This record gives sequence, C-alpha cells and structure tokens, in this order.
Amino acid sequence: MFRKSTAYTFLVSAVLLCVLLAVFRPIPQFNYDFETFFPQNDEDLDFYQNFKSQFENDNDYLLVALGNETGELLSPGFLTKATSIQDEIQRFNQVDTVISILNLEQPIIGIFGLRSREVLDWSDDNSLGKTSSNLDQYSSQLISKDGNALLLWIKNEQNISKSDGDSLYSSIKSVFKKHGIQPLAVAGKIQTQGDFIKLMQNEFGLFFGGSILLMLLLLVLIFRSWWGVIIPLLVLIIGVAWAFGLLILLGKPLDVMSIMQPTIFMIVGLSALIHFFTHFIKKLKEGDEKGAAIRAVFKELVVPVWLTVLTTALGFISLYFTTIPALQDFGWTTGLGVLVMFLAVISLAPGLLYLIPIRIPKSLQETEKLTLLLKIFSWQLKHKKSIRLSFLGITLLCIALGSTLKINGYLLDNLPIDHPIRHDFEYFDMQFGGSNPLEIYISVGEKANSLLDYNVLLELGKVEAKIHELFGEGQAISPLTLVKSINQAQNQGDVKAFQLPSRGQRQRMDKWLDKVVKESDAKVLSADQKSGRISARAPDLGSLKMTMLRAELTEFVRQEINPDLLQVRWTGTAYLIDKGHKSVTLQMAKGLGVAFLLVGVIVGFLFRSWRISFLVLIPNFIPLIWMLGLMYILGIEFKLTTAILFTVAFGIAVDDSIHFMSRLKHELVLGKNLIYALKRTFLETGKAIVLTTIVLTAGFGLLIFSQFGVTHFTGLLISASMIFALLADLMLLPLLLLPLKKMWEKKFKK
Repeated sequence: MFRKSTAYTFLVSAVLLCVLLAVFRPIPQFNYDFETFFPQNDEDLDFYQNFKSQFENDNDYLLVALGNETGELLSPGFLTKATSIQDEIQRFNQVDTVISILNLEQPIIGIFGLRSREVLDWSDDNSLGKTSSNLDQYSSQLISKDGNALLLWIKNEQNISKSDGDSLYSSIKSVFKKHGIQPLAVAGKIQTQGDFIKLMQNEFGLFFGGSILLMLLLLVLIFRSWWGVIIPLLVLIIGVAWAFGLLILLGKPLDVMSIMQPTIFMIVGLSALIHFFTHFIKKLKEGDEKGAAIRAVFKELVVPVWLTVLTTALGFISLYFTTIPALQDFGWTTGLGVLVMFLAVISLAPGLLYLIPIRIPKSLQETEKLTLLLKIFSWQLKHKKSIRLSFLGITLLCIALGSTLKINGYLLDNLPIDHPIRHDFEYFDMQFGGSNPLEIYISVGEKANSLLDYNVLLELGKVEAKIHELFGEGQAISPLTLVKSINQAQNQGDVKAFQLPSRGQRQRMDKWLDKVVKESDAKVLSADQKSGRISARAPDLGSLKMTMLRAELTEFVRQEINPDLLQVRWTGTAYLIDKGHKSVTLQMAKGLGVAFLLVGVIVGFLFRSWRISFLVLIPNFIPLIWMLGLMYILGIEFKLTTAILFTVAFGIAVDDSIHFMSRLKHELVLGKNLIYALKRTFLETGKAIVLTTIVLTAGFGLLIFSQFGVTHFTGLLISASMIFALLADLMLLPLLLLPLKKMWEKKFKK
C-alpha cells in the first residue's frame, strides 16, 4: 500500500480533491442559538413547545435603556425625541410592539364608560408635573431604580430568523444614531446572537492563524529540517481544509464550539505525524534506504496510529449520546474531522516523502541521548511501592476535593467578564429587576372554572408575592395583573388601588375585564381562561441559585396553594438552560461510559485480553480524577461546557497508552522478556509520547487565550490532563504491567 506508485496515486488524488475544493469553494455560515443547549427528549422541553404555541416565546424581545445625557430624564425635549425613536422602531416589519412609559395608557372607568389616559403627559409643565408624580408604580419596570433611564421593551416577531434578527437590530441601531442618542444598555436575543457571531468569526480566524504559527514553531523545534517542517505543515493545512469543507458541504454551520476545531484537528494530525516521522528518521539513521524506510514505517505504525486517531474520534463522537444538541453536533463534527485529518496524513505524507529529497541534518544525526529516560525507568523499578502509593494518594485527594464541586452555569458564561454585553445585562439586573425571562405556567384546578375566579386570584396573589420575595423587584405580569389594572381604573387611576379588589368589586368588573382581556397585548390568559402564565424577569443568578429558588417556590406551592384551585408549573428558556446545566453529571456519565466501552473493546481486541484492557483504562482514568482536583483548586464549577471535557480528555489521553502497549506487544512478539521489552518501549516510544504531549499541551494551551468561556476552559483543563496522562502512562502504566509478567510471557511465547 505504501510503495512509491501507490503513494503517488494517493498524492495525485489528494491534489485533485484540493483543486475541486478550491474551485467549488464551500462558504462557511456562522450561527449561535442558545436553545441548542436545551436537553432533548425531555418532557419539560415538550411542554415548553406546547406552551409557546399557546402563548408566545419568552425571549423574543429587546430591552433598551434610554437616558438623557444632557439633562433630566423627564424633560419634554428628551421625551419627545425618545417618542420619535419609539414610533420609528414600531413601524419596522419585524417589530410586534414597543412598550414604554412614553406610550403606556391607563384605563379609567367613569360614568361614561371605559376610557384611557396617558400615564405620562408632557404636553405642558402642569401636566408633566401632575403625571410624573405617579410614576413610582413603574420603578424597576419601565423606569430604572435610580430614576435615570426609561425602558423600551421591544417585542419582535416570534421565532425571528438569524438574518432577520441581524437586519432588525441594525435598523434599530441606525434609528438611535439618527437621533443622536446612545442607549445606556441593550440586552436581548437579536443583539446577543449578532455580537456572539462577530466574536466567533474573529476568534475563528485568530485561532486558525495562531494554530498554524504554533505548528510551524513546534515542527522547527522537533525536526530541525526544512522538509520536516514543510511536509507536515502542508499536510495539516490541507487536512483542516478537507475537514471543514466536508462539514460545510454537510450543511453544518460553525458555532461557538467550532472555534477550537482547527486547533484540535491540527494537533491530532501533528501527533500522528510525529510518530511516523520520528520512526522514519530513526530508520534513516540506521542506514535504511529512503523507500524502504517509508514502507517499513507506515506499515508498522499505520495500525497503532489509526487506533489512536480512532479512539480520539470516538471520544468526541461519544458526546452524540448526550441529550444536548450543541454537544451532539460538536461531538460528531469534531470526530469526523479527526478521521478526515488521518485520511490526509495517510494520503499525502508518504507521497510527499517519496517526492521531496530527504537529507538528515547533522543535528539529527547525532546519537540520541536516552540517559534521562533510562534513569527514570531504573528509578521506577526501585521505587515501585512509593510511586503506586503516591498516585493512589493524589487520586483519593482529588476525589475528595472534586466531590465538593458545585454545578453552576450562567447564561453568558461564554463571554469574557469585561465584555460590553455582560455590562448591559448587569445594568438591567440592577436597575430593572432582571434581564432573563422567568416563566411559570398556571392552570385551574378541579374545583375552579377560570383563572379569573376570585378564589383562584387569591391563590395566584400568594404565588406572585412569593415570586417577588424570592426573585427581586421586577413586576410579574399575569391574569391577576389584568384584574388589578381594572380595579385601579375603577378608582380613577389611583396607584393604591392597583391590588386585588374585594369579592363584590370583582363581580362587578366582569364586563370591563372581558374587554381588557380581548384588547390586551399581554398574552397571559388562554381563550377559555383555564390556563395562563406568570411572566417576569429575573437577574442571572446562576443555575445553582436559580434551582434552589425554584425548588423553594415549588415547595411553597405544595404547602400553601390549594391544588384544586390553582396548578403551577415551571417552564421557559431560562428554566430549560438551567436544567441542562443541572444534568451535567448525567451527560458526563453517558459520554464517559460510551468512551470507556469503545476504548475497552478496541484495546481488548488488540491484545485479546480483558485484564490488559482494564489495566490500560486505569492510567487514563486517573487524569480525569486529577482534573477534578485542579478544578477545585482553580475554582472552576461544573457546567455543560466543562463536564464534556472529561470525555474529550479521555479520548485524547488514551492515545499514548495505545502507542505504549502497541510497541510493547511488538517487542514481546520478538521474544523479549517483559522487563527488557518494557525498557525498550519506555526508551523508544517514551520519546514520541513526550513529544506528542508537548504538542497537545501547547496546542490546547493556545485556546486559553480565547474570550469564550467554553474555549478557554477547554484549553486550560485538557492541557493539564495531557500532562497528567503523560505522568500516568510513563510512571504508573509500566508498574501496573509488571505483576502480569508470567501471563505476558506465557501468552506471547505461546
């Protein structure tokens, strides 16, 4: 397969494929949809889908805080300009409605029937003074807590597409620019998705270029020859192009997790090339002819290298068995890309080695100094017990520390702390009661006919009071809000009357209430009045605290609310995202379980022994435990984007064990005893393992500089796990194999 003619055939085919890729160049599309982090096949997700069809999405809005930089907030000039801005935004096709203190009208019921009056009237100084004195009711809702900003609540069309959302947000920004007003803060889906994608595009190019430079530096340091730099670099760049070309042709858009894929593909490809090239150089130094060396190296190493690439790919692909679409997509696309990179290595490297003149530089012709590895191996044999106890002690300590880690995630986890989007969301959390949607589904019990029944409203009032106590100052909107507004209208707009009326007053407002329900923009009640919603906003407190608060409200409902009158159930996008974070242990267990099984089967098949398969898993399980300890030391919490790293780290770390065991098997097949075979494996394969660990650590270390949380923590934790895996493979694995000396020698002697 690796003779010159065959290698040239593969090389020509690869060149033709590159030409086709250049001619029919696929155009990448970037996308960010946080709903892909919802757990699938989940009854709460199914419930939310039905909830949306009955009511509406809880996150199709944009919050804009406007302040008057040149004077008071309630000055007529500023209010008039802000109204012009609001009216222009309202006319956009993708805008459903815009709500603010500027256009809010209050119903008034008098002797002539139902009429409306403006909540804020600035037509003259007298009207402004009179109406502005009653705005305390809207503090932390439509007016900031400090009184320096008013809120524009822009409700866009439901399920707006990414392109339409970008266009709408651009149009909204142009309106502010036209009127010379810079919002104090902006937060919402169409803004966040657009800014995320801009940052993704910048980082994708940055890390792709950075990965190429890093690979160039590593190749110069490792091989110190022009051909040892040019050939691998060419193979890596073409391999990445093939991988992304295939993914784009399959219709996969690039998302926030795609940023790290160029680096992953390159370091996996370079690790494979290091094993081939170091062994190739060794053959040339021993005097082998170039063609014979190429054939021998690729014939001998193609299976173990393929197995290491396969286990790496399977480590990623095992993420497909989680229930989170974002993780599933990242898993199968990265696994497929890793396999494509191996195809590029096998298709290009042999032909290029035949084609390009090869000369071993003097720096590589010198006798290798293996004294350090030899000393380490000798020291291991003398201190077997202390090494085993040390690994055991550190592992137990890390288990103890890791067991105290909390599961906690935030909506904007992936953004850097100082990013403007974070500051804007924090502003709304502080001044307007929150930026995250808080949704609760409500329905009547068996002994109630409507959510507007008086006894049901009493129960609903208890629930809203508890929500206010637990989640802050933001006003909840519900069927009870409609009743309170009618009561206020019957009392000529008196702020103190915004409360649940008496039973008799409630009975007398039916005809007005039916009219308000039909005309209200707030979709809080179903047509049959048997179901509805409590819709509010809350600060981004993190999934840990939000889960505790939700559990407290659920317990309150269980103990204090009559289920025959009112049924309460959590729903909404924020709830589903928090539930996804909460499921990290299950997601991690699924991914690791599949990865352990697949790797165990591969190793067991390779060595025809379940005991060997079990032993190989031990030094690759230890780095995962040590990662837990490192997370505790660094204060890194469990969340979806950190839990998956254990599966990824295992899939990559096991490569060194397979290389070690494959070389050991080769030595034993030659008839050498176990101690001597271990020494030869330690000295020869140990060097390649050290080099590949340096490559992996440096490659993933590059990701530490990302502004995205998921990319940053991937770089940090997997780089550390590679170092832990190196220690386990070189220091512990040989000592685990020694007790099986008789079994090994008998097996291979037979």
